Amino acid sequence: QILRDRIVAGPRAGLRGPDIALLQSPTLCERFEPLSQYLRYECAVPHPLRELAILTVARRWKAQYEWFAHAPIAAEAGIPAEAIEAIRTGSKPAFAQADLRAAYECVCALLDMAALGDAEFEAAQRLLGVQGLVDLVALVGHYSTIAQFLNAFRIDLPQGEKAPFGD
Repeated sequence: QILRDRIVAGPRAGLRGPDIALLQSPTLCERFEPLSQYLRYECAVPHPLRELAILTVARRWKAQYEWFAHAPIAAEAGIPAEAIEAIRTGSKPAFAQADLRAAYECVCALLDMAALGDAEFEAAQRLLGVQGLVDLVALVGHYSTIAQFLNAFRIDLPQGEKAPFGD
């Protein structure tokens, strides 16, 4: 109950999504939650790039709830609607902004090859610095883990919400 109360009192102000699964393993949840908060709210990756990364991860793993939760946040953070829709449908978005393009390419390389080529590494390091690049790699891995929890435990969308990737 204390852990549950601490999560509810945190920045997300509620229990949802992966918390439902994670609370079944209190020790894991207790250790996972601070990392989640750091990567979501405090890491060295600028907010729009964090949300772009999260959407790209959600699409890769077809994590319906993750997309549902983060697509509106990404839009508010300044990710263009056309880019959000392209990612949702599995198309490559056309970014006018070099930072969005570099971050997207970096995340895709991590998801597709579990590594970065020289070009992606150099572009991401120029964009984010060393700490930002470390945080971006951690963000991709962390949200991939969250996607696995959401998919494995079949965390449903709220009633009446349409699945972004179909059934």
